[in-house]
Amino acid sequence: MGAMAAREWNSADTAAVITEPTADDDKYSRGVVGMRTGSTAFPGAAVLGVEAAWRTGVGMVRYLGPARAADFVLARRPETVTADGRVQAWVIGSGTDAAHRSALELAALRGILSGAVPVVVDAGALDLASRASAPVVATPHGREHARLRGMLGLDPDVDDPSGTAAALEGVVVRKGATTVVAAPGEDAIEITAPTSWLATAGTGDVLAGTVGAVVAGIVGRGTSPHDLGALQRAAASAVWLHGHAAALAVAAHDGGPIAALDVAKHLPYAVAAVLAG
Repeated sequence: MGAMAAREWNSADTAAVITEPTADDDKYSRGVVGMRTGSTAFPGAAVLGVEAAWRTGVGMVRYLGPARAADFVLARRPETVTADGRVQAWVIGSGTDAAHRSALELAALRGILSGAVPVVVDAGALDLASRASAPVVATPHGREHARLRGMLGLDPDVDDPSGTAAALEGVVVRKGATTVVAAPGEDAIEITAPTSWLATAGTGDVLAGTVGAVVAGIVGRGTSPHDLGALQRAAASAVWLHGHAAALAVAAHDGGPIAALDVAKHLPYAVAAVLAG
């Protein structure tokens, strides 16, 4: 995994990042996450990511995506705002395909990636990550990570998230049975999934929404969007919450299989467990 040491992330580490709202908080200080995810072909990805962001405890979710996906998002989570406006973090790419991206969509994504707030770059937007000027948290799985390395001029056959993060000048969440969260100049963080039932369609969309929510939360509380160490810790905390939510969902089903929405539904319990210490 590269030359730098890696450390395990745990509940106490996550507790240092996640905070309970106080009487002084409003929806903006709690974080507003903007999501440009999903597509006419894959509207479910938008629903899963938005659900996860709300369930992680963000102040507001703005969803800007295709009408079909927006209709499903609002049917599931009517709290969601479907108008553009102020955000503290973006999530892009989940449930999209770069091969079917319109010129209008490309322009919108490039605008987000040249903005001032952190951008969680997932799935179908990863091809744009290397040209971003905004702070980036890329969330590739193994094959996507190899492609990202190739785009950065690195050897795609070497699985070195720390090297990728250094070349990207951003955070890399290399997803797998053990997820590695790397940032330039920081030791890599490893989180091993507590259950293999997580290997099911849509859990990556849930994770992207979770990462976006935690990042928006720290920026809402005043963390600099350019503090890559803080973004790394936020991303690692989101990965930990996602895994713990999956374990809780499996337990709720007596050890049986789960679907991605079950993981999102159990995120509040994972957050509660962290806050309870």
